[in-house]
Amino acid sequence: MPKQTETGEFTDPRDGKTYKTVKIGEQVWFAENLNWEGAGVCYNDDPDNGVKYGRLYTWNEALVAAPPGWHLPTDDEWQKLVDFAGGNDVAGNKLRAKDGWDGNGTDDFGFLAFPGGYLGRVGGFARVGRLGGWWSTTKRDSETAYYWRMDSGDASFCRYDYYDDGSYSVRLAQD
Repeated sequence: MPKQTETGEFTDPRDGKTYKTVKIGEQVWFAENLNWEGAGVCYNDDPDNGVKYGRLYTWNEALVAAPPGWHLPTDDEWQKLVDFAGGNDVAGNKLRAKDGWDGNGTDDFGFLAFPGGYLGRVGGFARVGRLGGWWSTTKRDSETAYYWRMDSGDASFCRYDYYDDGSYSVRLAQD
């Protein structure tokens, strides 16, 4: 049975775009991926993909992409969300949108995770419709940072690392 969540909206004062928001546990999140044109790229450089999946940002771009009152989540904030959704082994299915993932998402909390794919560090868009990855503020070392990932064929939602000049989606948490 899904837990109670509160939904809302936030309008980004920088460009006037309105985003869905959702309170899950004690945290308030964007309920869609950031699509701020001040940084990042759309998958395959197609603006329609930006509308559907949000933009893809390098880690450095992700750190400064949040509008006032919001921020890129820490690893601890991501883990708190995952724990609330039942833990790493099942949170992927419970947080992903019902469509866009080969039909295996239940979106129990209104998080509406969509599989925006990624842009590799040396170019090459990949895995849209199959993989969702979202940056965290946490660095692994001088060249890599952590991101949180779900795959269409797997129920989990776990932390991975990748080169910080690759590009993933951005979800924001409220300050």
